[in-house]
Amino acid sequence: MMQSRRTLVKPPERTDIKPEKQTCNRIVLDELEAGFVQYCQVDLCLDEVAKRDAKRLFDETKSLLFASIGTFGSGTEDEIGRLWSACVLYCSLKLNSHIYPNGERERPVCSATTKFTLSQLLRTTKLGVWDFFRELPQFLQKADSILRNSYGGAYEHLCQQVKDMQANFVHLTVLFNYYKRNFQKYFLSEEDVKEESSSVNASGPKHLRFGWMLFLALRMHVLSQFTDLVTCTNSLIAVLVIMIIHMPVHLRNFSLDDGEIFAIRGPDGVNVIASFCNLYNASEEDVWAMVGKANDTISQILQVIHDLNTEGHVERLKGFDTGGMTIFKDLLESCSLDCYLNILDKDYEEMHYKQGELDERIFLSEDNSIHDNISDSSVVSAGMSSVPTIKRKHGAISSISKSAFVRSGPVLSPPASLCPSPMKVVGTRMLPPTPVTVTMTTAKWLRTVIAPLSPEPSSELMHFFRSCDTDITKEVMHRAQALLESIFPSEVYGSWGFVGGSQGNGLMDSVWSKQRRLEALKLYYRVLGAMCRAESHRLQCNNLTALLTNERFHHCMLACSAELVLATHKTVTMNFPAVLEPAGITAFDLSKVIESFVRHEETLPRELKRHLNSIEEKLLEKLAWEKGSSMYNSLIVARPNLQVEINRLGLLSDPVPSLDTFNPGQHPGNVQLQSSTARTEILSGESNDQSPQKQRNSMSCALLPGISVSTLADQTSSPLAFPNRDQQSSLPAFTSVKSRGQPPLQSAFASPQRASPAGGGETCAETVINVFFQKVLKLAAIRIKVLCESLKQPNYIMEEIYRVVQCIVHQETSLLFNRHIDQIILCSIYGVCKVNRLNLTFKEIVQHYRAQPHSKPDVFRTVFIDLPVGKRTGKGGQENGDIIRFYNEVFVPSTKSFLMQLSSNIAHVAPSTRTTEDGDRIDGKQLLGVGSIEI
Repeated sequence: MMQSRRTLVKPPERTDIKPEKQTCNRIVLDELEAGFVQYCQVDLCLDEVAKRDAKRLFDETKSLLFASIGTFGSGTEDEIGRLWSACVLYCSLKLNSHIYPNGERERPVCSATTKFTLSQLLRTTKLGVWDFFRELPQFLQKADSILRNSYGGAYEHLCQQVKDMQANFVHLTVLFNYYKRNFQKYFLSEEDVKEESSSVNASGPKHLRFGWMLFLALRMHVLSQFTDLVTCTNSLIAVLVIMIIHMPVHLRNFSLDDGEIFAIRGPDGVNVIASFCNLYNASEEDVWAMVGKANDTISQILQVIHDLNTEGHVERLKGFDTGGMTIFKDLLESCSLDCYLNILDKDYEEMHYKQGELDERIFLSEDNSIHDNISDSSVVSAGMSSVPTIKRKHGAISSISKSAFVRSGPVLSPPASLCPSPMKVVGTRMLPPTPVTVTMTTAKWLRTVIAPLSPEPSSELMHFFRSCDTDITKEVMHRAQALLESIFPSEVYGSWGFVGGSQGNGLMDSVWSKQRRLEALKLYYRVLGAMCRAESHRLQCNNLTALLTNERFHHCMLACSAELVLATHKTVTMNFPAVLEPAGITAFDLSKVIESFVRHEETLPRELKRHLNSIEEKLLEKLAWEKGSSMYNSLIVARPNLQVEINRLGLLSDPVPSLDTFNPGQHPGNVQLQSSTARTEILSGESNDQSPQKQRNSMSCALLPGISVSTLADQTSSPLAFPNRDQQSSLPAFTSVKSRGQPPLQSAFASPQRASPAGGGETCAETVINVFFQKVLKLAAIRIKVLCESLKQPNYIMEEIYRVVQCIVHQETSLLFNRHIDQIILCSIYGVCKVNRLNLTFKEIVQHYRAQPHSKPDVFRTVFIDLPVGKRTGKGGQENGDIIRFYNEVFVPSTKSFLMQLSSNIAHVAPSTRTTEDGDRIDGKQLLGVGSIEI
């Protein structure tokens, strides 16, 4: 093959802002600063201390604001000023309310003129909730070094709190949709009543408002502020039960003869709680307990007396079994409803002002723009185990699970599950699942399949423990208790590290943690027993010492069990990868047990399989490539030529910590964020729950078939030419990927230097890395296909892009260190299109990438750059830059050899596009370099 005569000149550096634009921006900056002062002095009436703190932070970030003019928010001057001011004021309030910037001591309690709530701030700056939540992470990312240096640990807690607030708002959105939908199902609307009789009052906004306000009172006084979705749903069911019993008869929209709704009946009539628990897959015990707490809340806050004389309510209570129920006098009657609403509003106002966060009554507003009217369908597509990606301008919440990974094609049935499908059939129409119905269906599996199990190892599992070289029973049980206590501490801390809450929240958190520890422990023993049984059958031996004495294996199994419990309950404050640090492992470690875990727990609900798939996809795209990943400990053995670079960047992971180092009483989020990944996700606002995917055909039947990367690559008629192992690529630089299955558990957790049982002279590290690389490439293939189809690029371009990525993974692996796979894909697309002389700009590529549901702003805004001292443009050895700078300074120098091989394959070059005498330019432009653009 003829080699190209072209050579590559040094790519251009990014140009500075033009002088005329600088002058214009400085004028705008002065106007924005004047607006900020107006907010502080006039609109929010801050005292001198608060104004000083806020102005100092504004001044420290002024240069960032100057650079962000035209790119922050929608780019308009007015919105930039309002968004930046809101971000500065919110951060200043939160950070300075706890410690002085120098960290010497805590500040006094905020005065009335110092403190303002988030809702007040948004009203003052005329911002919507998602407008603020969308840009606040970007502000934190831009100002990261400033805030970190000034506030230290308080800034870390603020980042976690922002993430919690976002997730909490998503939860509240789906809960309100759930409540409103059921309210309209059981009670007449104003329009319906008017059609029947204009003289009858309707269960309109006042009754709807009462139910939501009662739920908020429960959250404030009984539940934690950031509780899990299952507990909140039980609370809403309890509220509906109380309203069913107390709603005036003429406002009902249900019949007690409806056997689908009221399926459980006793001798005295319909058992409403049992019927609703049956209908909504809820725990009857938990709902009864929540009804009792709601009754206590009504008695204490509204001062409503119990009506012991039920004879006055014969008509309303007819047909109900009211045994154990508390009946209140005139609770929902029009004569008292206004008074009760005023009391609930006043109570909420007081509690809300103390917490200073978002006013959760906004959902009752008729102005949907306030809370963006997020649909259930968008949330259930995104998944709710973590914060969904926030799209621009009131876009629906979505994540990678909405992407083209879920494509048409034959989809096999998942393994049989004891859990019924969340899909409800109404007549001939099948209703789609909502986030709440999916969550409650999954919770039913945990409650009915796992909870009844013994908290002790089974006799069969004990036999395997005793069959090891030494009896390891006590060691295994002690480890399980210690790690689960670390993951689910008895005292659950809030975002700022303080225990408890209002009226017994701390006690309830303690009970909740104990229940979750027990569920995770039972699941761990159940799956571990099944794994041991399978390994014993495979090895024809009961002595599994090599596996059962491996510390990292047990840490991974316990972490996986805990993660599934957390994902089932849809917690707000413990989203992946939060479980990793208290378990003492990395995401790459966890990936080694995911396939086996699913294979040996056949009843695992579909939603949890999707969650495990999303975790592995996050591992492939980013987590495994981050500093401290255990992947590097295997890579340094499998690819010795990378040892110098891995050690220079300090990428190796630490050994598994001793059990003595775990502090059961300390919540991991209160010391520091779980990893650089956790902090980056908080700052970028990206979703943790992404599209399900899996890599191996051997697992396609167990891990959500039809949605894995491997299966999709086969099903979607991909134009990508995946070379087989006996076929040479058309370009010598590209190597084929061997098709491999997951190595046995004992090999996956064996010493990296140990010879692989698969043979072929490989070490265990080489086997693990080869399988991992294959997964990465198949994930990249799917994303290349989706993005190229969006860009309307021909099939041969997709194939060449894949080859470049393939070569990078195998030959320029260090390009992926501390980076995201999408960054490599974006640069590869531009480079291939450049050498093929296609008219495609980097800005167009980024714009199309932004439209992808799995896109993340930090992918193209914040890329790790590490250059030799002579080429470094800033201070320090390692920097972050945008995707353009990474492409010019790092990507092109590393990949120019095989990119130029692509250009040499272009057969005919038109005269107008021939190279110049120096052989470096085509049409007067550099062959591969790209100039500065705004992204």
